[in-house]
Amino acid sequence: MAEAWMRCTECRTDIAYGAVYWQCSVSTCNRSRMPLYFCSVVCWDSHLSTVRHRDAGAVEVRAPSKDQWQAEQASAAAAPPPRAMPATPDRVNAGSGGNPAPRPMPQASAPVAVTTRRVVGDASPSGSDGGVALSDTVERDMLIVVSKLKKYIKDRSGMNCSDSVADMLSDHVRAVADEAIRAAGRDERKTVLDRDVPRVRR
Repeated sequence: MAEAWMRCTECRTDIAYGAVYWQCSVSTCNRSRMPLYFCSVVCWDSHLSTVRHRDAGAVEVRAPSKDQWQAEQASAAAAPPPRAMPATPDRVNAGSGGNPAPRPMPQASAPVAVTTRRVVGDASPSGSDGGVALSDTVERDMLIVVSKLKKYIKDRSGMNCSDSVADMLSDHVRAVADEAIRAAGRDERKTVLDRDVPRVRR
């Protein structure tokens, strides 16, 4: 598996070096302090539910190679520090009838260069599951309404549906719920939100 360059803002899927990803066309979603990265157009579309863009689009971008990324970081670290602005001398009255005399200019402190760093990988200190302990003993209850499932398949295709399909779909629902739990754990939340649920790829 290729090394991860960034992670998708929505589903937390790894974006590999040199891979195609998507950005939002709205500039506020691409601020240097907290840029957004999306592994697919579906994930870009899902973030629209939490923002209020009047006109937005998904822009296809290719991630840098590992060598390009390392060179970019090295260049940012080696950039010269910003020049300090010269201080304006303060003038005070030297006394009655005297000319204003300049105060001694204070010694300017050396400017400090600030290097921007981007964190690659999982920011959660407790691991990929966000520190959430999932119980090994879970009741295998049916999570699917069988009558609704059969009606949906019948209406969509005219086909009949075996009862065992509901068991398989219940397992899928449990797996999706586990992924949503882990996503909420990575964000250090105690509530699973709709954005934690992996999006359906049709």
